[in-house]
Amino acid sequence: MTVYGSFPGARPRRLRVNPVMRRMVAETRLHPADLILPAFVREGIERPVPIAAMPGVVQHTLDTLRKAAVEAASAGVSGIMLFGVPEDSTKDAAGTAGTDPEGILQAAIRAVRAETGDELLVMSDLCLDEYTDHGHCGVLDAQGRVDNDATLERYAEMAQVQADAGAHVVGASGMMDGQIGVIREALDTIGKEDVSILAYTAKYSSAFYGPFREAVGSALKGDRKTYQQDPANVREALRELALDLEEGADMVIVKPALPYLDVLARIASEVAVPVAAYQISGEYAMVEAAAEKGWIDRDAAIMETLTGIRRAGAGMILTYWATEAAEKLGAR
Repeated sequence: MTVYGSFPGARPRRLRVNPVMRRMVAETRLHPADLILPAFVREGIERPVPIAAMPGVVQHTLDTLRKAAVEAASAGVSGIMLFGVPEDSTKDAAGTAGTDPEGILQAAIRAVRAETGDELLVMSDLCLDEYTDHGHCGVLDAQGRVDNDATLERYAEMAQVQADAGAHVVGASGMMDGQIGVIREALDTIGKEDVSILAYTAKYSSAFYGPFREAVGSALKGDRKTYQQDPANVREALRELALDLEEGADMVIVKPALPYLDVLARIASEVAVPVAAYQISGEYAMVEAAAEKGWIDRDAAIMETLTGIRRAGAGMILTYWATEAAEKLGAR
């Protein structure tokens, strides 16, 4: 029987002998600039409100959001994705608080831009679900179904108020057919040609969104399976990709990340535009919960999951650990 030692010249383990060697030959590298911090800002609160299902994450006041943005920028994080949490009394069927120039998300965009200027990309969630009293991502018709075309009119207005507030990037996350083209036209019409669109090209209907719905105070009853993508499908994501690019998407995203690394890899291999992935609330919560129980090494798990997402093809990663991970990467 031939044993491995019979071939003394072939020893892959030589390239793993110590940390410096492993770092030098690493095929995938994480960098702070790869990271984007999702952040929640809530109307009508005087101090941050912890999110029970996401230990370490809070609903910010405008003041603490400014501080978090400065910390992210100082750590080398590239962007901050803002989600507004309005007061329940402002929610209605059309989500009008989402297009109020003085609404909480627009106030947050202005606050972060005033604090960080162009040192941190200010990205805004362009979706109505936080602002509707039914919790869906769009306007409902008489049968209680999301009306695609009526919703697009609301998205166009939403894009314009977010751009006017100072957003560098709008994150089109609502999953309506034709949304990218409508948003691009709406932005160009008001002279905001330089505002980029991050298209939520592959946003799957997922069980891992649970903690996020607590974070934004969602009023959703039921599910979003009629407009978010079916977890069983890959070709559907590629069709959405082709449409989004044709309509003018500047960047595309896969959400969630870890359960859809195959989709991420496929999309990354198909396009020449930047590709992002969103490590969502449920992914975050699983690691934090397991670490709290002592079942896993928290810091190692964070870096391993981020590396896996990067290895699959993401050039940008939205993660609630963005600032923490960036600081650790900078210290290496």
